[in-house]
Amino acid sequence: MRFAIGDLIIYNEIGVCRVDDIIEKEFPDGVKKCYKLQPIYQSCAIFTPVDNETVFMRHIISREEADKLINDVCDIKPAEITSASPRELSNEYESIIKLHDCAELVALTKHIYTKRARLVSVKKKLPAVDERYVKKAEDLLFGELAAALGIDKSSVRENIAEKVGANK
Repeated sequence: MRFAIGDLIIYNEIGVCRVDDIIEKEFPDGVKKCYKLQPIYQSCAIFTPVDNETVFMRHIISREEADKLINDVCDIKPAEITSASPRELSNEYESIIKLHDCAELVALTKHIYTKRARLVSVKKKLPAVDERYVKKAEDLLFGELAAALGIDKSSVRENIAEKVGANK
């Protein structure tokens, strides 16, 4: 088994979950060992087979990795996204989200922030697809950083701003 009871993991696009238990559950093809996951920022329970290869799962980043990522935020370049149509843009954003990589989430949010600033300067609004994906990327990124740093998710943005300001 990859995870133990009490581990904090990333589960697909749900984000940070705690492994609450490892149980045996009946499936049509027999009994399987399953993780009972408790999403940190949602109130539900998820049961997934221990050997599930179809859903992304990994340990959250360490405190040291989170600190390093925050210290390196200024050095991370915005994602290079060239799609013009909403459908292509959505596909490109989704492919970045599915990498489950914090630095890639920073690059995605920086891309969308830059796009938003450019549009605001000509008195236009950010398209809904961009708003949806920046929220999704921030939610996943801030959730993992908060769990790794042991802080409240709502204070992650401020924590990043403080460290970025101190590194200038």
